Amino acid sequence: MILDNNLTYEKAGVSIEAGDLWVETIKGMLKKRPKDPDCVGGVGGFAGLYRIGGGKCIAACCDGVGTKLELAKETGIYRGLGQDLVAMNVNDLVTGGARPLFFLDYASCGKLNVDIFKDILEGILDACNESMCALLGGETAEMPDVYGEDGFDLAGFAVGMIDEDKIIDGSEVKEGDIILGVSSSGVHSNGYSLVRKALGKDGLNAGLDTVPDGWTEKLAEAVMRPTKLYVKPALAAVETGAVHAMAHITGGGMYGNIIRVIPKGLDIDIDFSSWQRPKIFELIQSAGIEEEEMRKVFNLGIGYVFIADPEEAYMIENALSGHGEKAVKIGRVVKCTSPE
Repeated sequence: MILDNNLTYEKAGVSIEAGDLWVETIKGMLKKRPKDPDCVGGVGGFAGLYRIGGGKCIAACCDGVGTKLELAKETGIYRGLGQDLVAMNVNDLVTGGARPLFFLDYASCGKLNVDIFKDILEGILDACNESMCALLGGETAEMPDVYGEDGFDLAGFAVGMIDEDKIIDGSEVKEGDIILGVSSSGVHSNGYSLVRKALGKDGLNAGLDTVPDGWTEKLAEAVMRPTKLYVKPALAAVETGAVHAMAHITGGGMYGNIIRVIPKGLDIDIDFSSWQRPKIFELIQSAGIEEEEMRKVFNLGIGYVFIADPEEAYMIENALSGHGEKAVKIGRVVKCTSPE
């Protein structure tokens, strides 16, 4: 088989550029409308913030699991999707320093399969417990005219709280700050349209039930490993007072997510050789994906980052160590050299 030597997310059916354009379109539309004075910040952050009085804000966000659902059907591994759903939300929520309060889920399907959704719910409950938040409610909708009999989708909504004067918004980030990375558990829940293309019949045609050479687990186990939950270590790091900014590495890759919390006039320099990538990324890339595309789509082994003054980074490292996480210096903040 001759593999496509330039396999991209776009060819797999997903356009990051179109997604970015849509965000800019939303921003433009909102600028034409009066802004609620209690909204803090604008659109495009990891979570939205809203003043509720008493010097406090609620933080809220929503997200889903994406086409990882399709691989769940192929592998029969569903429970981890519940953790994926919670993690994709609470990991975003905590980047501003907010503590998650509660979570809600929305599941839609062609035909309700109680066994499958029970597995997913168990994963949601476990992840909420680990993230110190309550499962407040949700909705399950059967829509046979929209989905096939085995088709379904998942979405989640997380709400948290923070004192307004303690919001971490990146405003303290300065040139010379270092970027500390914490490992991911694997692919997490982004880029699965490209993952499925790379591993499927039009790519490597890899058997999900097989153990690749040099591995100690089946490919199915690696590709379905749940998204890591970062709430406890992130909040512990925040308590040190040393965190200037945080970013959850999701769609858009390392640069696209970190740059969201960097002030204008500054840029970031990432050393992609400073950590060891999980083997799953090597396998995916072998289907013919260029390095630049890999960096733009996947977390590549770093799921969450902290930005801090080099003199204070040890405090964050110690806090993370107390939660079993090892921080790796993966880059630094530099002055922007390109035109504004």
